[in-house]
Amino acid sequence: MVKPLAFKGDRKSKKRKNPHPDSCLTLEDGDTKALTVQNLAAEAEEDDSWVTAEAATDVTGPIMFALPSTKPTCIGCDANGKVYTSELENIVHGDLATAEPHDVRQVWIASRVAGTDEISFKGHHGRIGVLSATREAISPEESFLCIPSPETPGMFSVQTAREKFITIVDESKVPEIRGDAESVSFNTTLRIRMQARFKPRLKANKESKTREKISRKELEEVVGRRLEEDEVRRLKKARVQGDYHEAILDVKVKGKHDKYS
Repeated sequence: MVKPLAFKGDRKSKKRKNPHPDSCLTLEDGDTKALTVQNLAAEAEEDDSWVTAEAATDVTGPIMFALPSTKPTCIGCDANGKVYTSELENIVHGDLATAEPHDVRQVWIASRVAGTDEISFKGHHGRIGVLSATREAISPEESFLCIPSPETPGMFSVQTAREKFITIVDESKVPEIRGDAESVSFNTTLRIRMQARFKPRLKANKESKTREKISRKELEEVVGRRLEEDEVRRLKKARVQGDYHEAILDVKVKGKHDKYS
């Protein structure tokens, strides 16, 4: 199910506590009790904070193009697909690395173009494009390359199918977005902000931490006896490395040998 976008200042609905915490226990591999991590994984999936894309492979899901204009702006899109510069409100001291959207019109959905390194961008109204978001289907004109800046980490130049670059003309009160820059310059270098839950490295770290979240008491319930400190460490490590069930079996067998020795 697609999760609706949330913005700063939105009221968050209160979550109901589970009156039966033991209900998250399931039986797997015969008589081995294994804690599922569905609830913890759900918490990781709900991280709607905004972070900076650092590599082209990061650019996926809801994103925002923060522009290098004198007054902080981003690329917005109205209901008819007209693209314009939209002033940023959620930003700290003008630093684009802190920018977040306050309006759904400032948000684009980035998707990989199958079999290529190119990316398509869809506006809030469901149409595709960045210079003009009016297309219903992806074509070469709506496919872009996000090229990381070699000088400034976290900044990109967005190249069109015509091998031109998206740029801004910041000579008036309202900066203009164009797609005809011949080469990379300050005005073509923008910052791409994205939701943290879609960033591959952060997602992997959250999944790893989710697997680590199991208490000594829960492990002892799974094994069926009190555990030594080294056994607890071993089982927690096994959950991260992926050999949890084998480690549980080894610890249970060891317990039986100790009992009859």
